Amino acid sequence: MLVAKRARQITVAVVASLVAAFAAVILTPASPAAAHGSVTDPPSRNYGCWERWGADHLNPNMANLDPMCWQAFQANPNTMWNWNGLFKENLAGQFQANIPDGQLCSGGRTQNGLYNSLDTVGTWTAKSIPNNFTLTISDTAKHGADYLLIYITKQGFDSTTQPLTWGSLELIQRTGSYPTTGLYQAQVNAGSRTGRHVIYTIWQASHLDQPYFICSDVIFGGGGTTTTSVPTSRPPVTTGTPTSRPAVTTSAPATTGGSTGSAGCTATYAVTSQWSNGFGANVTVKAGSSLITGWTVKWTWPSGQSISQGWNATVTSSGSAVTATNVSYNGRLSAGQSTSFGFNGTFSGTNTAPTLTCTATV
Repeated sequence: MLVAKRARQITVAVVASLVAAFAAVILTPASPAAAHGSVTDPPSRNYGCWERWGADHLNPNMANLDPMCWQAFQANPNTMWNWNGLFKENLAGQFQANIPDGQLCSGGRTQNGLYNSLDTVGTWTAKSIPNNFTLTISDTAKHGADYLLIYITKQGFDSTTQPLTWGSLELIQRTGSYPTTGLYQAQVNAGSRTGRHVIYTIWQASHLDQPYFICSDVIFGGGGTTTTSVPTSRPPVTTGTPTSRPAVTTSAPATTGGSTGSAGCTATYAVTSQWSNGFGANVTVKAGSSLITGWTVKWTWPSGQSISQGWNATVTSSGSAVTATNVSYNGRLSAGQSTSFGFNGTFSGTNTAPTLTCTATV
């Protein structure tokens, strides 16, 4: 009897510990991979999906409006929440030897296959850009860069029907090193390319042998514009927390705020991800009925929020007042054209959306 009783006690203890461990895995949200970065303009595949759908990733309309993002979210939503962690370490620069054809966008199935869906062949949403463009990497941890390798697919390659291979790419540029500023930009000339292409960027971080492998889908021939080719009939982002959300590393509330008192432009604010005392947000700036050459967005936090890291804008703050101005490549907007900038922030208490004002330079 004593032996049986002791055995039951051991069994109950083991089961309890397993349940507790399982609950910790499912219920305790981890911070996003904030110690890393990615190409945010033109957006990488998973950053673009996170930016467009992170606050509304359970919307079934995504399957028709943005099918490649839909399949990626269905495969593993963490691919998007951790958009800034696609690296594979200790390759000593031997990239082609370690990243097989057909696996370039996932970094050779790195991170135990976390990014495998990014290798899926299909019509990924692409950004229309001019042939002379600025490539931007946002690095939240400020690792610096030993160099960037920037490849573009050869004319005639069809990324909608063919897997990406080393043979389908042409090395366009190898940059020098970058200091640990957290924002690394390169001016790139795509030559005479037209139509849909993939830009493949390898970012060799400076803090250790940690290269990042990044696919961005673009359409050349966009003249001087930098509009994003996204579904035009996407329904509004729904509010509230999804009740059937799968287990992911961050929550993604749909906190939004509009703009008032606009002069030549409007700005719309949306929280795209949220974790313990931290969040990511995106602001979309849209020109009014005429061309603008620059913009400034201002707001005052209604509660205890602050900005820790921004991209695609120059952001300054004084107390609760925030001012964001365009950078060199996204200030000029034609009538009705839009661009966006984003940032990570912290909050205490309630993460409340601010009311924005947008002022344009004409």
